[in-house]
Amino acid sequence: MTLTVTNLILRAGLLFSLGVFFCLVLNLLQIQRNFIHFPREFFDSIKSAWWVAPSCGTAAAIIGLLYPCLDHKLGEPHRYKREWSSVMRCVAVFVGINHASAKIDFANNLQLSLSLAGMSIALWWLFDRSRSGFGLGVSIAVLATFITQLLVYQGVYRYTSPDFLYVRSWLPCIFFSGGITMGNIGRQLAIYDYVDDSPTCSARKEHTD
Repeated sequence: MTLTVTNLILRAGLLFSLGVFFCLVLNLLQIQRNFIHFPREFFDSIKSAWWVAPSCGTAAAIIGLLYPCLDHKLGEPHRYKREWSSVMRCVAVFVGINHASAKIDFANNLQLSLSLAGMSIALWWLFDRSRSGFGLGVSIAVLATFITQLLVYQGVYRYTSPDFLYVRSWLPCIFFSGGITMGNIGRQLAIYDYVDDSPTCSARKEHTD
């Protein structure tokens, strides 16, 4: 199998753009609900949190490229619901999970966290169901939560009413579902990037459940 550099760059660019777009939309939801607060001096110094969107775009590109690469390395190609309509539904569910975290009033943070955890697992079950996808999603959630905690600790921004050290306890659920979503987008974009002379392999790639 060979992977062209041009296709790799195009995929990375598209994933980066999608990551920036999702970041702007989802952060707007959180800011409107007053979950995220940037200190005034932070805006005064650089006028806006310019680094957030590019950082999310870079993370989205890495995740979207890593999922199909990991599938290939493990020899376990992901074939469950490999069509764009399924990917779009996955994106819609992911946005819905974020909308629920920002708009629905839960009795307490524990109820919110458990509800989002259930929805995140359901997203993985409906649109992924792979062990590699689940493991990578958990790793992304842990790493992203740790980085977020460091940023909050440094005073870059803060979450109102944090209940898990410096951050909200439901953040890992958002990161997990985001990782699964970007992974599915990356997998779908990569479906034609690998070329193999074997007709059996080609037939497998065209198969969708």
